[in-house]
Amino acid sequence: MSQVVFYILPEQQELDTQSFSSHFAQACSTAAFYYLQNRKVFIYTDTREDAFAVDEYLWQFDGDSFVPHNLLGEGPRFGTPVEISWQAPTHPRQILINLSSNVPDFAVNFQQVIDFVPFAEPLKIAARTRYSAYKKMGLTLSTQTVENTETAESTTKTED
Repeated sequence: MSQVVFYILPEQQELDTQSFSSHFAQACSTAAFYYLQNRKVFIYTDTREDAFAVDEYLWQFDGDSFVPHNLLGEGPRFGTPVEISWQAPTHPRQILINLSSNVPDFAVNFQQVIDFVPFAEPLKIAARTRYSAYKKMGLTLSTQTVENTETAESTTKTED
């Protein structure tokens, strides 16, 4: 059964990353974390433009923390460790990072799903809707509060 983890993002993070959504920045950092654990990641976005923005942001990581990534259909035959798209994945992967405003139908095909609760109220409302949808799918849910971009989670809650 898939495990869904919602990262609850703080207010100051919203202010620190005005040019790039805080949950997109957190998604890239999370993808880098899983890459270092040799786990294959799929980052799902709403639009082609969002996928290209994530791709560009990952290129900006410094050389010591480079994350091999590509857009779906580019690069090696079975993709790089991190694949990004606004379309459904074509190869099995362990981790889904959902940057879409909806729950993708294919979420159940992943061992772990990462989603976000940004600070902005309209985005929180959308996250609550996704939380309910995952719950209706019978997935195990938990939340982790992110302190800031440098530190990891401080509070974890799990719901079956």
